[in-house]
Amino acid sequence: MKPTERDIRMFRNFAQKVATDAGALLKRKLKKKNRIDYKGRVNLVTEADVASEKLITGIIQREFPMHSILAEENTDIAKSLDFQWIIDPLDGTTNYAHEFPVYCVSIALEYKKEVVVGVVYDPERDELFSAAKNMGAHMNRERLRVSSERKLEHALLATGFPYDIGSSNEDNLKYFRRFAKVAQGVRRPGSAAMDLCYLAAGRFDGFWELKLSPWDTAAGQLIVKEAGGRVTDFEGKKYSIYGKYILATNGKLHNQMKKVLAG
Repeated sequence: MKPTERDIRMFRNFAQKVATDAGALLKRKLKKKNRIDYKGRVNLVTEADVASEKLITGIIQREFPMHSILAEENTDIAKSLDFQWIIDPLDGTTNYAHEFPVYCVSIALEYKKEVVVGVVYDPERDELFSAAKNMGAHMNRERLRVSSERKLEHALLATGFPYDIGSSNEDNLKYFRRFAKVAQGVRRPGSAAMDLCYLAAGRFDGFWELKLSPWDTAAGQLIVKEAGGRVTDFEGKKYSIYGKYILATNGKLHNQMKKVLAG
């Protein structure tokens, strides 16, 4: 059955509560010694990642036992053909492992492959970003709007680098060099979910990245769109969270950034 507006609001409120609970857990564990394992040369997973995912998925399974779940740390529960929760229990794991305070929890809900709810919680600044389809985006209780910047040379951009940067020729460095020469500045905070939320809040004007996973962008891209921004692939085509490339902007810079990416 198609969810009503009331249902969507309920799902959003539920995700907000779960994200804040998981964020509180991460903050408590930050100063404790976390076991760190490696999924690749620079791809980390900590005890906190696993504990946060266990908390989130446990609550979802209790409240919505027939919903599917896709989460970063190996949770893949296929039940519902309609509803799927997409979870990053700790986005910014490398930052977290070094006690660099830029990390978050990201929770999204898909209905028939369309993201209808997105929530990102930053426990260090107690900032709760959320959006529901056609209902706008908010940070805590403040309505979010993207920036009005029209000139790329005055824009502050954000990006990140893929985990296989040391072994792959497709490493984002060529794009970084191009934008560093034409934008006012480029930042690399280390959390794609937070980059997208900062774009929605007008703190960044544009964002691009490649080789991300669905849990990295599912919530954030909806928050950007509901804040008035635009999200596509590098060529300006419809963005899929299962795709390889993302370009997100305030809308006014989209074509300019697309041209830079095209070279």
